[in-house]
Amino acid sequence: MKRSEINALIKDTKIFFDALGFRLPRWAGWKPAEWKGKGGLEVVQNMLGWDITDYGAGDFEKKGLILFTIRNGNHAAGHPKRYAEKIMVVREGQVCPMHFHWSKTEDIINRGGGNLVIELYNSDKDEQLADTPVTVLIDGIPQTVPAGGTVILEPGESIFLPQGMYHRFYGQQGRGKVLVGEVSSVNDDNTDNRFLHSMPRFPQIEEDEEPVHLLVTDYPAWV
Repeated sequence: MKRSEINALIKDTKIFFDALGFRLPRWAGWKPAEWKGKGGLEVVQNMLGWDITDYGAGDFEKKGLILFTIRNGNHAAGHPKRYAEKIMVVREGQVCPMHFHWSKTEDIINRGGGNLVIELYNSDKDEQLADTPVTVLIDGIPQTVPAGGTVILEPGESIFLPQGMYHRFYGQQGRGKVLVGEVSSVNDDNTDNRFLHSMPRFPQIEEDEEPVHLLVTDYPAWV
């Protein structure tokens, strides 16, 4: 991804957040120079902040995700926090690829905007797609779909995803962008994503202009 594309996406995302009344922490607006000397902050150590990815595909509109990690723990560093929270933006037809987590359990919540479509599979002993029916909790109420079946979350609705459950999601066509929340156990995007088809979690960035705000992967170079 080009840095100019990332900068434009962050600007657009901030407008979308404002339109839906979602507020970010003050440090979300820090310029790169303001991060100097702040390597000891929880924000840096636990990878809080802006996170935009195209999963290495080079086509963000079809396969990509905008995330902002608001809070998180860090098992490796012995951090006492045992939970995490993210806010995400999913566009119409834009796919977050099929994956599961070995460690993390999570609630995915439609916070507003359009509808979120989630496709579901159980995983088998070889970590492939199982052909068994999938039972999930939608706002605490069980719902069963066939392997590969979908559930649609309207604004205000949520789904609980346990460890080992494959899922991919995208915004329903014709409904607009979706503001998606995630409340989970500690999140580790470096080690805890099992993609069905191998792909990078973070993008390669072409630095065609200066960053407006840092991504979580920028911290080592700037802090």
